[in-house]
Amino acid sequence: MAAQEFRQPALAGLDPTVEGVDPALPLYATTFVVVDLETTGGAPDSGGITEIGAVKVRGGEELGVLATLVNPGVPIPPFITVLTGITQAMLLPAPPIEQVLPSFLEFISDAVLVAHNAPYDVGFLKAACAKHGYRWPNPRVLDTAALARRVLLRDEVPNRKLGTLAAYFRAATQPTHRALDDARATVDVLHGLIGRLGGHRVDTVGDAIEFARAVTPTQRRKRHLADGLPRSPGVYIFRAADDRPLYVGTSRDIATRVRSYFTAAEKRARISEMLAAAERVEAVECAHSLEAEVRELRLIGAHAPPYNRRSKYPERVVWLKLTDGPYPRLSVVREISPSDRAYLGPFTSRRTAELAAAGFHDAVPLRQCTHRLSLRTVTPACALAELGRCPAPCEHRISPEEYDARAVTPFATATTGDPQPVVDALLARIEALSASQRYEEAAALRSRLVAVLRAAVRMQRLAALSAIAEVAAAHPAAGGGWELALVRHGRLAGAGVSPPGVHPRPTLAAIRATAETVSPGHGPVPAASPEESERILSWLERPETRLVEMSAGWASPVAGAARFRDLLTKAENAASRQLWSERS
Repeated sequence: MAAQEFRQPALAGLDPTVEGVDPALPLYATTFVVVDLETTGGAPDSGGITEIGAVKVRGGEELGVLATLVNPGVPIPPFITVLTGITQAMLLPAPPIEQVLPSFLEFISDAVLVAHNAPYDVGFLKAACAKHGYRWPNPRVLDTAALARRVLLRDEVPNRKLGTLAAYFRAATQPTHRALDDARATVDVLHGLIGRLGGHRVDTVGDAIEFARAVTPTQRRKRHLADGLPRSPGVYIFRAADDRPLYVGTSRDIATRVRSYFTAAEKRARISEMLAAAERVEAVECAHSLEAEVRELRLIGAHAPPYNRRSKYPERVVWLKLTDGPYPRLSVVREISPSDRAYLGPFTSRRTAELAAAGFHDAVPLRQCTHRLSLRTVTPACALAELGRCPAPCEHRISPEEYDARAVTPFATATTGDPQPVVDALLARIEALSASQRYEEAAALRSRLVAVLRAAVRMQRLAALSAIAEVAAAHPAAGGGWELALVRHGRLAGAGVSPPGVHPRPTLAAIRATAETVSPGHGPVPAASPEESERILSWLERPETRLVEMSAGWASPVAGAARFRDLLTKAENAASRQLWSERS
């Protein structure tokens, strides 16, 4: 074999505008580069490539050949010489791999890479690119060995070795452990396997690649559900035979995302169960990703699909509020009303709300009993009063005015303004417990501090947005133009996209004219779920987002809870390290 042989005739009749390989491309129209390597053995990062053979084919026609010996820069083991016939003398005049890679990478561009036991060959090629500073193009790869395991029965061939398959398909060239011969044999094996794929309803290159993997029968049977879906941002809904929503998801490309549920990459047991029950997929196209995320949350909240775990019940939140009457106490409730004096939330669970309540009980002298107290009648005190943990308003040991100043006002101030007194009290107790080497109690108190600060920061952020009647914002679209959003009282009221080269004002005016009417309410998230408002906040706070118009100023308290973000992060990290230590 010559040190390097390269031949690639002109590809007449090919569409020059096609770039890359579309997974929906039919197999007969797909360009394949079938490659085989000979190496010095060992792992890709330690062994060297001694020979490359590659054949480019399309529609059964050979389009080009690349074949070359490669000087690996290391001695050839004797058993490799016996196996391949390649000697050290043959490789001395051959070019090193860094000189061969540019021609090879150009040869495989815009093609599907095919190899027998592809992970082995691809591993060596990727390692060579990484070692010599070449970018691996990451082409689609089809493994003929894996494909043969899926197509051929044991009764037909005893094993899936290249020599066995080449003999079975009567290949014109039999493998000889030389790169070009083995590549040509693999070409004939590939064509034989493609001929068998029609009976499995595999017609495209994407289907062939997925078919070669461990795809379940249910995934193969139901993959037609992804047909005809739009390649645009939006929400997709898997529905059962009775039209009941089973699963709701969102993506920037609905078609691509839904198709991924029918590939080997999808291994979740609950999704496999969902696919077995699904009969159709409904797509709801959206203007951009923010609208898609919001619609997903609303659909999950409205229908509670059985196979959605994250955000399954976004509307189920609880609040921590002060009760009415003399000597108020903290109570966990499902809803708040305009008559409520002070509250904190929303919390995603009752347990988190109770943890924050415990933090306030440690910091301020709020009573914890559930009795309805009277300013006239005395009620016997509980054990907490005897332990000095309660000022005993039940026995009138503290006046309503003093109780309000020492207990009620610090809670109300911490939720809507400055939580400094509460934070200082909790930190002082944590330091005292640590100094006494009561570390478990200090850690418990730290968890309560985290719950208090996290809830206060969240509520103040949500309240600042919900107080604004209307916010119009724009974010640069990926393909040019602007993604537009109209937010009213923390709820997404309208969305659209202004095309490139067109002023966004007319589009924004059309969005405003058709936007949802949102009335103000009581609380930081009166018009939307907390998760929806937080998604909107994250979108608005991106550096690229521009605030176009606002009906009022957007501001948070100067001495608000947000200034304790660093403390909150440190406390959360310390809790995570402790949990990791306990588990390990």
